[in-house]
Amino acid sequence: MTEVTRLYTDRNDLGATREVIEPLPAIEDGQVLVRIDRLAVTTNNITYAAFGDTPHLRYWDFFPTGEPGWGQMPAWGFADVVASTVEGVNEGERFYGFWPLASHWVVTPVRVTERGFYDGTPHRLELTSAYNQYQRVTTDAAYRPEDEDYQMLVRPLFITSFMLADFLTDNAFFGARRVLFSSASSKTAYGTAFCLQDRQEIEIVGLTSAGNRNFVEGLGCYDRTLDYDAVETLDVDVPTVYVDFSGNDDLRARIHHHLPQTLMHDCYAGSAHSHDHIGARGSQVLPGPEPKTYFAPTQIKKRNADWGPAEVTRRFNEAQLAFIRCIGHPERPWLLVEPHQGVRSAQPLIRALVDGQVDPRIGHVVILG
Repeated sequence: MTEVTRLYTDRNDLGATREVIEPLPAIEDGQVLVRIDRLAVTTNNITYAAFGDTPHLRYWDFFPTGEPGWGQMPAWGFADVVASTVEGVNEGERFYGFWPLASHWVVTPVRVTERGFYDGTPHRLELTSAYNQYQRVTTDAAYRPEDEDYQMLVRPLFITSFMLADFLTDNAFFGARRVLFSSASSKTAYGTAFCLQDRQEIEIVGLTSAGNRNFVEGLGCYDRTLDYDAVETLDVDVPTVYVDFSGNDDLRARIHHHLPQTLMHDCYAGSAHSHDHIGARGSQVLPGPEPKTYFAPTQIKKRNADWGPAEVTRRFNEAQLAFIRCIGHPERPWLLVEPHQGVRSAQPLIRALVDGQVDPRIGHVVILG
């Protein structure tokens, strides 16, 4: 193959994309060319794009296009080395990591170890290092070839879920006896509920739309499921933590006004449908605690200090494998994988994700190889 196919996204209209075909680049000393094989494309990717210009995130800066107003949306998945000038990174090796929606990409491996490498391309050095790390599948204790699609679909989200569950536990649920999740049908929300489902002292309540209620109830990880219009039926005397996956200001206001004395903590954990950062649409004064943004790397850093990185990885791998076994259970799967072939196939999918028209039961995988 002598060409690279890329998908560019209009940064002012995330559902608008165009295919770009360019000559395959030649690599220089210290560089590696990979062929991107498969990527998970989910609401998570739309969130990356929506927060692409946020100063501490800067998702658009990972894979620059050089064209004003256009970006390459990042996604998690697997790629194979097709050419290498770097010792310790060999042709044919397979790596999991953060890639653009493209058929090929060039990386500059540094800090090469048995585990993998970091991309040391100069423009990435000032970006969040967790997104610059590429894991060899041969040394990943949680990797299973048959689980690749599920790993792509849930691992980036499940690290947020796992550490969020740990954050809540670490803080003794801020004195609450009930945890209330919005967007309960989102993978990050039910991943967190999965990690908390054995804690008998806490009631886990999922809020969702009427159309998704049967799906959420069928998951079995929430103690109770409510439609959004039933928020005001919640017992006002139960100390509650609100975990916000929706980013819906009106819903947040309803919860604060309904539980003005017993809302112990408001945790903004990411937006499944709205792409406005918390507080960006005004400074609405609410009764109860000020909403706080949860950032998984902060809890990871704390636990690396508490437990050591090896133990954090061991606990996460164990939980992730259990979660994948649950969501991919052959008799009662929580998530069905739907493949899409080629870069172009991602275009209608991205539009549907931006418009909120994707069934939460379906996990979408774009096959590029």
